[in-house]
Amino acid sequence: AEPTGHSTMRSTRVLGMIMAGGKGSRLLPLTEVRSKPAVPFGGTYRIVDFVLSNFVNSGITALHVLVQYRSQSLIEHLRNAWQIGGRSKDSFVSVVPPQMRAREGWYEGTADAIYQNLNLIADFRPDVIAVFGADHIYRMDIGQMVRRHLETEADVTVAVLPVPVEAATGFGIVEADESGRMIGFQEKPAHPKPMPTRSDYALSSMGNYLFNTEILVPLLKRDASRQGPHDFGRNIVPDLLADHLVYAYDLSCNEIPGLRPYEERAYWRDVGTLDAYWLANMDLLGETPILDLRNADWPIVSGRYDGPMPSLIRSRVDDSMIGQSSQCVDADVRRSIVGRGVRIERGARLEECILLDDVRVGPQARLRRVIADRGAVIPGHSRIGYERERDSAGFHVSESGLVVVPHPSIDMEPGALRQAS
Repeated sequence: AEPTGHSTMRSTRVLGMIMAGGKGSRLLPLTEVRSKPAVPFGGTYRIVDFVLSNFVNSGITALHVLVQYRSQSLIEHLRNAWQIGGRSKDSFVSVVPPQMRAREGWYEGTADAIYQNLNLIADFRPDVIAVFGADHIYRMDIGQMVRRHLETEADVTVAVLPVPVEAATGFGIVEADESGRMIGFQEKPAHPKPMPTRSDYALSSMGNYLFNTEILVPLLKRDASRQGPHDFGRNIVPDLLADHLVYAYDLSCNEIPGLRPYEERAYWRDVGTLDAYWLANMDLLGETPILDLRNADWPIVSGRYDGPMPSLIRSRVDDSMIGQSSQCVDADVRRSIVGRGVRIERGARLEECILLDDVRVGPQARLRRVIADRGAVIPGHSRIGYERERDSAGFHVSESGLVVVPHPSIDMEPGALRQAS
């Protein structure tokens, strides 16, 4: 079945501008060697694959990906996984590093990133510009948001999601009237204003926007001449409320085909911290996962990986995902996500772990709530994730006690892995 909104897409020219430059400093050390959108997720994907899949599944295939910090890993992934469109001028995934056309230096906020690439907008001549982030885990038919944007004759539409009032203090909170028109904005308020129809929920901005081109271009030029931050969420969109039509689009109204009854409707996670990243990975597991990616009607796609099926030899594997080319020998793997090309040796035991590609786990190692970055080598008889004080001496340990074994290129505390074994 054709996803809702595709007929609208055919008559409306939409250009996607995807903000993929994030440092992701709260995800260190995973972001020591790559930007946040390039961080692997779910054994097969990168975080950026979710927003790109959402656009392509929605029938929007003109996509510029704006990169910035530690971008090589992301650029290589996009080159390998996201070559679409062939010779079509209207179907592409294009990588855009900072061009420094307007001035020297990095992008200074989301609005400045678009301003510095106004030439791309002029070349494509879109009716609507979709400015979306690249570092969240979610599924969304963006065509339905575009249709709502056109129906309301909005100048700007902001994607929002209801969150419990008590949890809303960490978000940008949108105030909207009963028609959905945005009438106020609060940045991480101490006392969030509840929704008019649900007093125990507030509307959180997702940082995803639709702009009519004739509104956005002069707006960016005006903003560029001002001092201070150049950010859509904090200063630009709130400034439009008085004299422009700005509407909120509620993700919980979005219909995704193929969704199973046990899944969380309008699943959306900001995986900005190690604990949030780990929890979202765990959401893929179980008989009835709240985010089930086995959905042929709305596939999240990534790059090809050439390798055989995983091999399990005399091993116990329960409630886990094991990637291609991985091999477990006499191992015990419970509630874990194991990437591709991983080898787990005899007698090793994993519990609630995330192993990225090409990790080696030595014999008799014991790992609990460990995130091991790509290519990490964990010596035999290591014991990681059981004694916080000992783990903290050599590794990065998250607030909840997750232990990260970093990429081999990162200098660790001398003898950290020896000490763990």
